[in-house]
Parts: sequence; C-alpha cells; structure tokens
Amino acid sequence: MLFTLKKILGGLLLPLPLLILLMGVGLLLLWLTRWQRTGKGVVSLAWGCLLLLSLQPVADRLLSPIEAAYPTYHGQQTGIAYVVVLGGGYTFNPLWAPSSNLINNSLPRVAEGIRLYRDHPGAKIVFTGAAAGENPVSSAETAARVAQSLGVPAGDIITLDQPRDTRQEAASVKLLVGTQPFLLVTSANHLPRAMAFFKEQGLSPLPAPANQLAIDSPLNIWERVLPSPLWLGHADRAWYETLGRIWQRLTHSAAGD
Repeated sequence: MLFTLKKILGGLLLPLPLLILLMGVGLLLLWLTRWQRTGKGVVSLAWGCLLLLSLQPVADRLLSPIEAAYPTYHGQQTGIAYVVVLGGGYTFNPLWAPSSNLINNSLPRVAEGIRLYRDHPGAKIVFTGAAAGENPVSSAETAARVAQSLGVPAGDIITLDQPRDTRQEAASVKLLVGTQPFLLVTSANHLPRAMAFFKEQGLSPLPAPANQLAIDSPLNIWERVLPSPLWLGHADRAWYETLGRIWQRLTHSAAGD
C-alpha cells in the first residue's frame, strides 16, 4: 500500500501531471471565480513551462549533468563474476516478440548488460525486479527471456524477482555477490542514485551506464526548435531523478538519526 502510494504521489509531481493540474487550477479560477488575473497568470505559467520543457535544448540541458556522472564502461577488469542489470519498465504479452515486453528504459539496459556479459567470459548476468501489477511474469524473468532469445545461455542467468525498488535491489544483490566487485548496469540518469543505494549496503559496484538520452551531438534544426513529447520525456527523467535523490537523502538522514 505504501509502495503504491509513493508511486502515485511521485507520479503527480512529475512535469506533465503537475503542469496539467496547474492549468486546471488556472481554468477553475477563470471560469468559477473573480480571480481572473490570477487564473490567467497560472495558466500562462503552466503553458510556458510545458513549452520550455518540451524543447530539446532545455530538456537535455537539465538531464545532461545527471547522465554525465559516469562514462560508458569499456573496461576489461579481471575477476568480474556478475553483471547486474536493474529492472525497469515492462509488461508481459506472450504473443509479442520477447524484446517488445521491455518498455521505456529496460531494453537498452538489457542490451548493455549482454554486451558486458560477453566481454567478461565466465561471468553470470543478473536481472532484478518483481512482478508489477497483475503480470504473471516478473520484470527479472521478462528480461531473462529476452537475454535467452539473444543467445545468452539459461545457465548463465540469475533472476532476483522479489525487489520492488532500487533499495530492495541493492539488498538482494548483496546476498548474492557479497563484497566482490561487479558491474552495475542501469540507465545513465538512474545510475548516480543506484550507486548510492548499493554503496550504502557496503557493496563494490562498478558503474556501467546504459540508455543515455541527453543529446549533445548534431540534430536537425527542426528537432531543436519544435516542442516534442520526446524531449518532455527527457525533462521528466531529469525531474524524476532529482526528486529521487532528494528523497534518498532525506530517508538516509532519517535512518542515520
């Protein structure tokens, strides 16, 4: 119940739902009260923020510093026994191609995990994540099936299908790997927060970012100047991770007290 409540409240604080709610407040002021100037100001503010966050230069400027915390992993460190891939968005439809069940950030994470697994012969690849909603298959198992469809032997795959969030994933991985170094694969924007959770557990993760989103390479001019839901999604990720880090620090401080 608390987990669901946290997700709902957190979702309402993201840019799109928050700005829609703000616009709704402004429209109520315009239509049902005498506060016309205030209503116009609220609607204008929400519209302006929505426009700016839907532009590539603004959205990626917000996201880029978070993703830049760790470079892409190209190391060949010896003794790596585990490549841990954190769970993300998924659904499960047995009629779909296996990879279609990994949505949002999950497929790039799995692809990077497989690349690193192949770069470290003898390693096991670990997928984490509980079942979401009424799905009959967990996030970890869904990712494992995708990996098998791409040639990873079932014997080299470990699934941890109980953790529901990153803090629980860190605790679950600790029981498996102990203090030995391992590769930690997750989205570039999520990696700083994930690394903090894993280090809190006394683990030794080596950061391996995937799914980089913020673009600093050339784009067509219309992609830079026209608002798009793609760029709004980038702003959403920046805001989501910022809220997550704030909550992480607050709960860590409370635990320390």
